[in-house]
Amino acid sequence: MLINIDKLIIGFDNALRTILTPAQTVRPIPGRDLPEVELTEIEKKESTALMRVNHVGEVCAQALYQGQAITARNEAVQEALVEAAREETEHLAWTERRIAELGGRKSLLNPLWYGGSFAIGAVSGMFGDKWNLGFLAETENQVGAHLAGHLQRLPQNDEKSRAIVAQMQIDEASHATMAMSHGGAKLPPPVKLAMKLGSKVMTGTAYWV
Repeated sequence: MLINIDKLIIGFDNALRTILTPAQTVRPIPGRDLPEVELTEIEKKESTALMRVNHVGEVCAQALYQGQAITARNEAVQEALVEAAREETEHLAWTERRIAELGGRKSLLNPLWYGGSFAIGAVSGMFGDKWNLGFLAETENQVGAHLAGHLQRLPQNDEKSRAIVAQMQIDEASHATMAMSHGGAKLPPPVKLAMKLGSKVMTGTAYWV
């Protein structure tokens, strides 16, 4: 299967934008009108680390969608993936700004996360659109579960962070539904397990680095 060189150039440009430039959002940031409450040092540390993990997840989502779009065979599927990537850019902006508000930093390994996820996305696309979309749907389902866990771990009084994560959870569920509606296939259990194990490594590392 040949990959259009123009798509690779666009993909490289998107990588630089994702990693090096501040993300932009069209929709208002969830919870932007909520007051900023005073958090203890322990609460602030926990919120910052969790939002950093979520930001890494969005970096990976950008890369995954771009990689999948490059190798997707059907034009409608390509367009759906690119549109989903645009929506994920908003999540990138939301988490990035919340990290800054909390006085934290983004992951130092973002270039590594992006490169690995892009490669995974491109490879998944080579197996055909139904598996490509199935991989996307399972990724979003796992991200949704991961976000639900963060809502339990975030400090209850950090309503601004919680509002962002709650809206992200809604959007990720929508992306999973979109993928299956375009013909995605359910992945075999061993593949799902491998994805969960890989996700644990990523989230565990991004929490600290």
